[in-house]
Amino acid sequence: MAGKDYYSILGVKKDAAEADIKKSYRKLARKHHPDVNPGNKEAEDKFKSISEAYEALSDPKKRKSYDEFGEEGLKTGFDPEQARQYKQWQQQSGRSRGPRGFGGFGGQTAFEGGGVKYSGFEDVFSDLFGGAGRAPKGPSRGRDVESTLEVDFYTAIHGGSRRVSLQTSKPCASCAGTGRISASGDGVCRTCKGTGQIGVAQGPVNFNRTCPDCGGTGRAGETCRDCGGNGIKPTVETIDVTIPAGVKDGSKIRLSGKGEPGTNGGPAGDLYIITHVTPHSFYKRDGDSLKVEIPVTVNEAMNGAEIPVDTPTGIVQLKIPKGTRAGQRFRLKGKGAPNLKTKVAGDLYITIRVQVPETNEQEALDAAKTLDRFYKGDIRQAIKL
Repeated sequence: MAGKDYYSILGVKKDAAEADIKKSYRKLARKHHPDVNPGNKEAEDKFKSISEAYEALSDPKKRKSYDEFGEEGLKTGFDPEQARQYKQWQQQSGRSRGPRGFGGFGGQTAFEGGGVKYSGFEDVFSDLFGGAGRAPKGPSRGRDVESTLEVDFYTAIHGGSRRVSLQTSKPCASCAGTGRISASGDGVCRTCKGTGQIGVAQGPVNFNRTCPDCGGTGRAGETCRDCGGNGIKPTVETIDVTIPAGVKDGSKIRLSGKGEPGTNGGPAGDLYIITHVTPHSFYKRDGDSLKVEIPVTVNEAMNGAEIPVDTPTGIVQLKIPKGTRAGQRFRLKGKGAPNLKTKVAGDLYITIRVQVPETNEQEALDAAKTLDRFYKGDIRQAIKL
């Protein structure tokens, strides 16, 4: 496979599972993120490479195309069926696989068609499927993209705002996203009449190739040097993300128009922020409910008491009745996490844990022995075989 090895960039094997690819990306992205390495150009370039590799391998369709055709298979307008037909025609016509990459002719073998002569498959492949590819007939919406965001427990409950830096693409300012610069203004290419393609071969399989005059854009003018004719340029954008109250691990936050830019004046796609909520040290979340264990003294359990309990909306006093046992559970209604859709908060469930004193004082030990007189029967009878 020619070009960049995305698997090596992410440090995974070619048969790696999606979960392993995602795990490796997260680890590397945290290490090389621009926010962690301010002013470090090398780290920023590494972050861009990691993001580019993950973008290709995290999408099943893109990964399949990359595995079969390499980077060429990820280019805009690439036609996999046409590539496979060409390969089949090559085999049927007795052409041997060349040594120079995907299905190459190799040696001095030449192919002639449409008045154009090629001395190797790489040249044919580049003209047929490389560059800008088949230009869309009209405006095309940009692709939606995803990115992960670490969110702490309390921000997930209450909501908030986070400023993040993301690897993204923007329309090239030099050519206004067209990929071409014309001194007389943007116009339609006369050679291909705006289609971006011209015929180059006749025979068992007919092929089109990228128009050499417009680079497949269907537009007149010279190729933009700033973007290489792609019409877009990679960049790192800093944006403010509003986190709604009640997000969970795996929730999606949609940012309209923050995805990949469209082509031919089409709208940009959307950006989906996937939240990864950091677990709390003692509060556990179950849907919209929260669970916590609260320790009480022997005296509080036996004689009853009011104890302070910290909840997402503040401290409340919980009444512990006389004779409360270890493991007994209480519910504080509406003190859990808010539901993302209904905004109604769930409940907070409190499990009581009776904690004995940590002491070797004889007075305490004697008091404990005194309590033994008040147990009725064998307290472990129910768990005996």
